[in-house]
Amino acid sequence: MRAALVVRPGQPPSLADRGEPSGEVVVDVLAAPVTPLDLLCASGTSYFGVPATPYVPGVQGIGTVDGRTVWFPTTAGMAPGDGSMAAKAVARQEDLVFLPDVDPVLMAALGLSAVAAYMALIWRGELAAGETVIVLGCGAVGQSAIQLARLAGAGRVIAAARSEQGRERAVRAGADVVVSLEDVAAQSADLLIDPLFGAPAAAAAQALRPGGRWVNLGGSAGETSPITSSTLRSRSLRLSGYTNNELTVRQRADAISVIARHAAEGALTVDHEVVPLADVTDAWHRKDHGRVVLAM
Repeated sequence: MRAALVVRPGQPPSLADRGEPSGEVVVDVLAAPVTPLDLLCASGTSYFGVPATPYVPGVQGIGTVDGRTVWFPTTAGMAPGDGSMAAKAVARQEDLVFLPDVDPVLMAALGLSAVAAYMALIWRGELAAGETVIVLGCGAVGQSAIQLARLAGAGRVIAAARSEQGRERAVRAGADVVVSLEDVAAQSADLLIDPLFGAPAAAAAQALRPGGRWVNLGGSAGETSPITSSTLRSRSLRLSGYTNNELTVRQRADAISVIARHAAEGALTVDHEVVPLADVTDAWHRKDHGRVVLAM
């Protein structure tokens, strides 16, 4: 079968022939996103260690099992074994999430990024109706968070992005206010959704009201942040970390189901580019058109 194959850590995958997999459940793959986690694992520099090569990357995908559309995860790059970027992939029965009639490419583009946005807002961030939310960045997580905050009843959504392209995405996603990262401190909010950390998060924390909540779910702007103790203490701010890895199978499945329902209803989308599996090498680091989704 055709598959993307990482032959050496630090190099992009290339198209290859791979034997068909066998396991608990074999999924006929329709689409698989290229995510930051895939890039990190394949680099050989992740906290999971250097992956055993060669392997098929892809930590999640959309496919069919017995004619029914499913979302499924894998541990490719984090543990020995192949992932979703192939014509067929292996999954555990308990991990499958059966989906409604939804565009499989869009659902692949949303996937775990939208799950992170949703759970950071609802579970970790405890968003209440009418509250104001600041969302930093406008990648897949940021775009999803803007729309999901609105769907969850937020009174106002403020988006802050570093580039003009990111700010344009925030407008399309429906943010009430869109600012540059440099101007975010002048805003006022109850909840901060932060995939960036670093200096942008420290600035955004200045915008939180007394008792405000700050949920960090990434560090793309820096692994450390120049936040001061007085900022946290003077307004009794609550800073929480979030990772999808802490979710139970049931929590993850429930979140995927919510995401799928909103996507099927046309209420949730994310910028994405569809690329055939044969072009995986060229597409590996390409982000000009948003999330890259490989179509099988």
